[in-house]
Amino acid sequence: MAVLIFFIGAILGSFYLVVGTRLPKGEDVLFSRSKCDSCGKPLKWYNLIPIFSYVFQSGKCTFCHKKIAGEHIIVEIATGLLFVFTYYYLPAGYYFYVGLIISSLLIIIFVSDFKYMIILDSPLIISGILVIILKLIFYGFKPTLISIASGIALFCVMLLLFQLGKFLFKKEALGGGDIKLAFIMGLILDFKLGLTAIILSTFVALPYALASLEIKKNNEFPYGPFLAGSLFIVFYHYDKFLLLLDFLFNF
Repeated sequence: MAVLIFFIGAILGSFYLVVGTRLPKGEDVLFSRSKCDSCGKPLKWYNLIPIFSYVFQSGKCTFCHKKIAGEHIIVEIATGLLFVFTYYYLPAGYYFYVGLIISSLLIIIFVSDFKYMIILDSPLIISGILVIILKLIFYGFKPTLISIASGIALFCVMLLLFQLGKFLFKKEALGGGDIKLAFIMGLILDFKLGLTAIILSTFVALPYALASLEIKKNNEFPYGPFLAGSLFIVFYHYDKFLLLLDFLFNF
C-alpha cells in the first residue's frame, strides 16, 4: 500500500509541478500537451512516467538531448514521500485526507512562490472546498461553521498585519496569497493553532530571510512556503502543539 501511495504521490507531484509553473504564466494545465523546455517538441507518453522517465533518459530530452531540470524528479519524489509519510503518520479518515491536501498544497506553493513569487488562487480554493466537504462528512455542520469562522478570523489577522506593514514600511510586507493562505490555515487548524502556525512561520522563515538579505541584498522573499510548511508541522503534531499551548497559558 505504501508503494502504491508513493507512486500516486509521484504522479500527482508531476501534475503539481505543471500547475505551479504554467498557471503563473497563464498557460493551460489540463488540455495542452507537455513539451520539452529546450526544443519545444511535444513529449510522448513514455517521456512522462514520473521518476522512471527521468532516470531512463539520464535526465535528458530524448529529442534534443538537452538536460531536463532536476526539479521534475525532485518534486515527484518529494510528493511521493510526503504521501507515504502521511499514510504512516496520520490515522485513516479525516486527518489522512486533509494531510494529503496539505502535502499537495505545500508542493504547489513551494514551486509557484519560489519560482514566481506568487501563491495561486485555484489550489487554495480547491483545497478550501475539499476541507469543508471533509469537515461536513466527518464532523457535521456546526464544527464546520466554527472552522470557517476561524479561517475568516485568521484571514482578518493577516489582513491587519498586511495593513500594519504597509503603514510602517510604506510598502507591502505580505502578499495577497499569504493572506488567503491564512484562511486555509484557520479552516484546518482552527484559530488558536492557526495563529500558532503563523507565529511559527516567522521563526522558520527567519534564517532564509537573513541569508537572502546578506547574499542577495534583497529584503523580499517568498513567505508562502514557510506558512505552508508551518501548517504542515502544526497539523502533523496537532496534539503536541495543543499540549504546549495548554502548558504555556495555564502555567
